[in-house]
Amino acid sequence: MRIKYVTPALVVAAALMLSGCVDNSTGTETTTGGNTPDVGVNEAAAALLPDDIKEAGVLVIGIDPTYAPNEYKDDAGNPIGWEVDLANAMAATLGLETQYEPSSFDKIIPSVTGGSYDIGFSSFTDNAEREKVVDFVNYYEAGIQWAQLIGVDVDPANACGLTVAVQTATYEETDELPAKSQECVDAGNEPINILKFDTQDEATNALALGRADAMSADSPITQYAVSQVEDKIELAGDSFDTAPYGIAIAKDSTLPAALQAALQSMIDDGTYKSILDDWGVFSGAVDTITINAATAS
Repeated sequence: MRIKYVTPALVVAAALMLSGCVDNSTGTETTTGGNTPDVGVNEAAAALLPDDIKEAGVLVIGIDPTYAPNEYKDDAGNPIGWEVDLANAMAATLGLETQYEPSSFDKIIPSVTGGSYDIGFSSFTDNAEREKVVDFVNYYEAGIQWAQLIGVDVDPANACGLTVAVQTATYEETDELPAKSQECVDAGNEPINILKFDTQDEATNALALGRADAMSADSPITQYAVSQVEDKIELAGDSFDTAPYGIAIAKDSTLPAALQAALQSMIDDGTYKSILDDWGVFSGAVDTITINAATAS
């Protein structure tokens, strides 16, 4: 749908609608959701599963369902999105059911390392710092892309003195914007005012309402946000700094090998392509599933 922002009184309703659902809050309930493509069990991949997960028959997945179109909630509050469909198909390939645990983004990796979740499947950019804590199974390539108010010319490479909205704990908040802001200061210019929000919906809404000059997010997220409020915001140039998405898994587990084998079989049989095509995000597809791509030689 297309949304028109009129007054600040509409902030809450608009923010909820930005992700195409009634309530896109993280919540605390355990849910199932998304579509499960008709796939058969890959016995070779399933044999690689840790015994406890194999015996449970369920893959417990931590997600932040506020990141449309990757993962968000439908009208009934169930998680949907292309990553949810991908996770469902991956689990089915391993002979498992899925159990989604909604969470704020910054709590997912600690919950994975603490044993509350088997995996975190929520658009994590794989980088060397995160690989010190968890292993990643890499399944997609996403770049950074900025958006701006229509008619306002913003250059992501020269944003000194501007206010840029961003979701907390994302790569854009922890790495990209601080580095660019420091470059501004080093050159004798004003720093970037980094306007942080708990959810991507709030960051997008801040831009649409003129509280920020621009926003920075992963390319599929920014493109989707623009499509939802295209009467207010537009892309600010092309995507850049492409990096791999990874499924976060606790160290010292055989689970990465199982997920890698399952996802690779989905690439080989066309299931992976079909899911990404259905959501219009195939531009970031990969041919080979890797592990810890950020530090792999």
